[in-house]
Amino acid sequence: MKNARIAMAGCALVAAFGLAGCGSSGGGGTTSKDSSTTSKDSSTLSTRDSSLGRILVDGKGRTLYLFTSDGKNSNSMKCDAKCVKEWPHMKGKPKAGAGAEANLIATTKGSGTPQATYAGHPLYYYADDEKAGDVKGQGIDQIWYVLDSHGNAIKKPAPGNGGDSGY
Repeated sequence: MKNARIAMAGCALVAAFGLAGCGSSGGGGTTSKDSSTTSKDSSTLSTRDSSLGRILVDGKGRTLYLFTSDGKNSNSMKCDAKCVKEWPHMKGKPKAGAGAEANLIATTKGSGTPQATYAGHPLYYYADDEKAGDVKGQGIDQIWYVLDSHGNAIKKPAPGNGGDSGY
């Protein structure tokens, strides 16, 4: 009887640990081993210190970029379907978090889907940024840049080759 209880307890532990590791590592996953990631809403804009200074990020800490070809306050998107594969846009209308200015948040409908804007700039992610804090898209082709809390492009180069983890 004692061995049966130990075996059942062991199975319960294996099941608990097995389920804990079943989170999605994709950008839209809702489960993760890191509880701080799951408690943050990706639709919140905030600022965070990085190797480039204080930059605009989503609620999961993912870096956001502007595309200079879009132009400021034009609320029009020049990033076409091919471009969006490498530079997916931030969808919906986020809310302001720490360091972000609520009056600078809006949306535009360039391709029919609401895209988040900040200070008139449509917001994008860089597909090669693998984790929160990556700034690998910084300065690509001298047209993609991170933003500061006022919605201005930060044009200094990212340290290292091809960017780095900025936090």
